[in-house]
Amino acid sequence: MATQAVTTQTFEKTITDNDIVLVDFWATWCGPCRAFGPVFEQASEKNPDIVFAKVDVDQNQELAGAAGIQSIPTLMVSKKGQIIFKQAGALRASDLDDLITQARNLDMSKTAE
Repeated sequence: MATQAVTTQTFEKTITDNDIVLVDFWATWCGPCRAFGPVFEQASEKNPDIVFAKVDVDQNQELAGAAGIQSIPTLMVSKKGQIIFKQAGALRASDLDDLITQARNLDMSKTAE
């Protein structure tokens, strides 16, 4: 599955309706964001069972503010509707692959304690 644009209106539904969601907060003018874009896209092709969402912070300032985004790119990972990871900065492909594996393997029944 390719990446999909998410907006303030579709963000919550995307997070709650899918098992694992990776969200890339980015902007067109951001060099590191443009560098991370192809890495994120390639990961989306390799993991069709995961939703790869992109949020343009310029067009969704309210959402970026509500999510506490202070620098971009910022990657957020949600599993079963809960945010399990959030980090600013572009990741290398190998680091993104590791993060995806960790998200898949996280037992959410143990996080509620």
